[in-house]
Amino acid sequence: MPQLMRTSNPALGDKTFTGLPGAYGDLSNRMTLNGTVNKTGILLVCAVATAGWTWMQFVQSRDISTVTPWMLLGMIGGLICAMVTIFKKEWAPVTAPAYALLEGLVLGGLSAVFELRYPGIAIQAVSLTFGTLFVLLFAYRTGIIKVTEKFRLGVVAATGAIALFYLLQMILGFFHFQFTSINGSGIIGIGFSLIVVGVAALNLVLDFDFIETGVRVGAPKYMEWYGAFGILVTLVWLYLEILRLLSKLQRRN
Repeated sequence: MPQLMRTSNPALGDKTFTGLPGAYGDLSNRMTLNGTVNKTGILLVCAVATAGWTWMQFVQSRDISTVTPWMLLGMIGGLICAMVTIFKKEWAPVTAPAYALLEGLVLGGLSAVFELRYPGIAIQAVSLTFGTLFVLLFAYRTGIIKVTEKFRLGVVAATGAIALFYLLQMILGFFHFQFTSINGSGIIGIGFSLIVVGVAALNLVLDFDFIETGVRVGAPKYMEWYGAFGILVTLVWLYLEILRLLSKLQRRN
């Protein structure tokens, strides 16, 4: 098996396709690109379904406490499902849809809260997220964006730096230390969000390339679900960062 591609998506690490249960030589049980696309669509439908439910619960009550238990369930359950999926890839046909359903509970509640404060922001964020997905997929498939080793290393390093910053911010938050300029709606805050959105978007390119590698090496069929799960992880991150960026822009108006 040739050396596999590296990606900063925690669900699609550089050893994802090594040592997997299932025969690589079985032609009828191999991962395909069309199969991965179909599974991605199924996961998106699952996420949208539960997001729509929590959205309606909040819209009807206008009380965040109505959806808070569901959002907590989604966050905790989604994290558990994500970790199980990463370490037990052969369970992805079950755990990936479960993750999508649970993550939708969080996204729907958060989106409704943002929508109440900034009318129209949710549809803008959804449109920009899927627009970015299709533009980058086109750019990747046509060769406009080429995934070189330097490209991979740059995106991985940038993603790691952002993750470390968010972790540091969370820890310092317990001591009431806030990065007001970065979290604010000033030039620095908007600039930071633009950078994070850009890095999140570029992770999609690495995910496309990594899935294509899995197809090329003939990974087991269940890896279609795992590849779709990895794409969803990146899309959720991208959507949340776009939502955050749009809210900062709205506060400036």
